[in-house]
This record gives sequence, structure tokens and C-alpha cells, in this order.
Amino acid sequence: MNVMDGTDVMDGTDALMLTFTRALIEARHCKRAYLAKPVPRDMVAHVLRVAANAPSSRNGQPWRIAVVSGAARDALSRALCAELERGAPPAPDYANRPPVLDPIAERRAAVAGEGVLSAKGIARDDAAGRRAHQRDNMRFHGAPLEMILHLPKGAPPGHFLDAGFFLQNVMLALVACGLGSCPQFSVAGYADAIRKQLGLLPDRIVVCGLAVGYPDEAVPVNRFVPPRAELEEYVTWHDHAPPENTARE
Repeated sequence: MNVMDGTDVMDGTDALMLTFTRALIEARHCKRAYLAKPVPRDMVAHVLRVAANAPSSRNGQPWRIAVVSGAARDALSRALCAELERGAPPAPDYANRPPVLDPIAERRAAVAGEGVLSAKGIARDDAAGRRAHQRDNMRFHGAPLEMILHLPKGAPPGHFLDAGFFLQNVMLALVACGLGSCPQFSVAGYADAIRKQLGLLPDRIVVCGLAVGYPDEAVPVNRFVPPRAELEEYVTWHDHAPPENTARE
């Protein structure tokens, strides 16, 4: 047992569960290269059924998932690539980041982005390579299966929170099944094309895609893991009551 991870104060079963959970979470990283190996539908159904245990406001479970594979997957990829090649400006249904990032977030984004490109052998001034990387996104990084997460139009921020809980469950369950994934906001930039290809009504918001498959760990990009913030950067501890306000009105 490791005093630093809390298992020293747990019984054997709880400590084992924590160890397994930690391993599962730390094993989940974006995979951007996949083997040409189909993903069994029964396995996908099991993952999605388990993931639905995610919490949601008033048990509303607002998330909906389109699972796209085979000829439908190829058709969707072609449609997205066509939008990219014709120079259509991305028009997502919602903003996934503020117009101006704070300096820390900006630096993290730069490190992550450059790390992915470097792992793929794409230099900063390699315009053709960067364009190919964009196409890889629209091809779901070669994954045989793409999931599209969507919500009702006008969904409040709380629904996105609920959907996030669900999606994290999906990604962790995929790891437990020996699969990998990569969440993709990039494909949501062509939300209209996705709705058209999948027959989704205009009252559906495309949240993101999720590339799913058996990762090819021999490809360097799948071994790139961006650094995580230290605990002190995102946690504050509050153990004492605040001092009473002695001011008089």
C-alpha cells in the first residue's frame, strides 16, 4: 500500500478498487491511430449501457448517441472531408472555449497541439502536413467507429455537464475493454453535414464526435501524453470557518 495514494486507510477490497480505478483513468488518453480491426457491436452496447449510470440533473439523462460504422461511417467521413476541402468555415452549434484564453490555458493548448504534431512528424512550418492532420480528424484518425454525441436544441449548460459525465464513463469503459478513443470537437464544426448524413433533426445540437477503435500503440502519436497540472494549481482546501464579519452597518 502507498501512503501517498490513500490506500493505507482502506481495507483490501477498497484499496484494490482504487488502484484499478486510478490505472483505468491514467490509461485514458486520446488515441489518434487505430488498427484495421472492427469493434464488436455487443461490446459497444455494453459500454454504452454501463456508461448510462452517469449522474444527471433529476435523472434526466439528456444525452443521445449515434453510433456510426461501416458504410455509414465512410459516408460521414467523406462528407466531412468534402466540407473541409471546399474551405467551408467551421460552424459548430456552440462555442467550446472563450474568445480569448487566459495565459495558462493558452500555454497548455500550445504545448498539447505542438506535441501531437511533433509526434506525427509535422513541423511548425509544414502547411501540407498540418492540412493532412486536419483531414485525419475528419477521417476519425482511422478509427472504424465514430460516435456522435448530441443534445436537444436550447440545452442549458447543465445538460452539457450531464453529457460530460456520460462521455467520461464511455471513454473509461472503452479502456477497460481494451479500446481507445479520441473526443473530437473538430467534427462538430460541420454540424449541418452531420445532421444531414445521420438524419438528425434541426432541433439537435451536435456536441462532439468520439473516434473509437483498437489503438495502434506502435504509432508514436499514441504515446504522446500532454502534461497535467499539479494538484496545487487547481485545488484549494477549506478546513476552517471564515472569520465572522464584525463590521457594523
